[in-house]
Amino acid sequence: MDWIEANGASLRYDLGGGGRETVVAIHEVGGCIESWDDALAALQRQFRVLRYDQRGFGMSEKTRVITMDGIVADLVALLDALRITGPVHLIGCAMGAAIALACAGRHPARVGRIVAASPATWANANPAAARKRIDEIERGGVRAVEPGSLAASYPEVMRALDRSRFDRFRRRWLANDPEAMAAILRMSTNPAFDLSADLARITAPTLVIGCTHDGIRTPAMVTKVGSQIPGAKYIEASSGHFMAVETPELFVELAAPFLTAGATGAR
Repeated sequence: MDWIEANGASLRYDLGGGGRETVVAIHEVGGCIESWDDALAALQRQFRVLRYDQRGFGMSEKTRVITMDGIVADLVALLDALRITGPVHLIGCAMGAAIALACAGRHPARVGRIVAASPATWANANPAAARKRIDEIERGGVRAVEPGSLAASYPEVMRALDRSRFDRFRRRWLANDPEAMAAILRMSTNPAFDLSADLARITAPTLVIGCTHDGIRTPAMVTKVGSQIPGAKYIEASSGHFMAVETPELFVELAAPFLTAGATGAR
């Protein structure tokens, strides 16, 4: 792993694997490079994989202001800094999936294929409840919202599959910078947060995954996202909001064949 300056920020990244095609793995809110640890080996058998800590998270430069314009600009600048000029595949869960879709809508020539699980593409939160959650983080840190947040995103049925995996995720999630968490929540819960225009412009083949145990972005919500992307394929999977963390084997099982289908001309 290393750091590189891109779009005016110091970003930590990891690039490895022996495949001819590059997959960019984009983490969730409160995630980091390590969110992809349990899926990485399987992905790297087929692809070169780029992981990075988004601005504000992991070990990248911290910030108090986060916008989708800035997030997408960071990703494109990172690719440029690493001299990755050809189309890349984008994969992500939750906000990571939304970032993938926004990037594909704004930079279609840079994107080959997309796998988006539980994408957060518009605000669905009650504004008053969202403001309360942000206030709690600003006053008491990330731990102040842990019980309610993780109960919906990583429910007991998913924790029971691998208790040590959940415990590791929880401890890492609690270590997030409260100001960055509050900043991205302000963005994603603002009533004006709506990526519909980006979805309509996507030309890359897209697989949208709804997760049956996701209490934040339900399959019904995710189905609507898929319907706005031209030609997108929608499927459901038994997982939670952070699919690549909670069921990494299942995520790769669904994502890898879709990403490699382009080699045979399949959509």
